[in-house]
Amino acid sequence: MTSEHPSITRFRAELERRGGTGRVVVLPDSVHTAALAAEALGCEVGAIANSLIFNADGSPLLILTSGAHRVDTAKVAADLGIERLGRAKPEFVREHTGQTIGGVSPIAHPAPVPTHIDPWLRKYDEVWAAAGHASAVFSTSYDELVAMTGATELEVE
Repeated sequence: MTSEHPSITRFRAELERRGGTGRVVVLPDSVHTAALAAEALGCEVGAIANSLIFNADGSPLLILTSGAHRVDTAKVAADLGIERLGRAKPEFVREHTGQTIGGVSPIAHPAPVPTHIDPWLRKYDEVWAAAGHASAVFSTSYDELVAMTGATELEVE
């Protein structure tokens, strides 16, 4: 038996603690884009919930968006009353999530991160999100994802 990456182990523990019912899948190759993850899982790219960390006036903001969408940072900033919203640098992401870009999960961060979710993800009975590592994903539902993260809906485009 090969040992699991510590970030996946931490994620599994947090998923269980939060009552998550999905399965964790460790894929053989990195699935660093929604398209690659969808191909590997045999689902639509829109069913991939990207966990994107943004720098919102110096504080982290997590947006769970459908792999079919791009986040319009100007629109989101205006909607949330944020002066500056930009893509976070890798160090900022690791500091606030304990994870690296490409493997950021919606949960299992050192401290709570304000979270918003793309309502487009409601279209899918099953959605997939990163499980704390670039090659690990987990299955969930829109409602379960909202319950586990406390996310509020936000149109991202």
